[in-house]
Amino acid sequence: MGRATSGRVLRPDAFADRLSSVSLGDLAARGIAGIIVDLDNTLVGYGREELSPADAAWIAEALARGFRVCLVSNNFTGRVERVSAELGVPAIPSALKPLPRAFVQALRVLGTPKRATIVVGDQLFTDVLGAKLVGLRSILTKPLEHRDWLGTRVLRLLERLVLGAGRGA
Repeated sequence: MGRATSGRVLRPDAFADRLSSVSLGDLAARGIAGIIVDLDNTLVGYGREELSPADAAWIAEALARGFRVCLVSNNFTGRVERVSAELGVPAIPSALKPLPRAFVQALRVLGTPKRATIVVGDQLFTDVLGAKLVGLRSILTKPLEHRDWLGTRVLRLLERLVLGAGRGA
């Protein structure tokens, strides 16, 4: 997949209810080898510390199947490192998504080419846009929690305007 065109920059390639509902078999069939996963409200609920058992099991299954997984989060180092250590995957904290730097760094960490890497996250203007700016495919999940940081709540309103009724799994 090449660089995103302007009409596709804010369009995820797929939607999912949550991380654990993404089919690893489908990803493998599409040639995906590397998975970049967002942390807050994708893997761990906003303001929560505990991992969802279903999503933690999904990460374990992905690793067991030979996928390479890396967390990329705008959250601070301590929280991100704790979760990455618990899951046994590398992480890039303080990512400043949607800026491309962290996504490019994740590609180096994963050792996978763009065409074989996908981003899974719950935010259009950080996860999907960041993926598209680097030329990666993306899956937009529903947020685990309805609560969000104030800035994210504003972005969620804009998401609804951009996606309309098109968001859903």
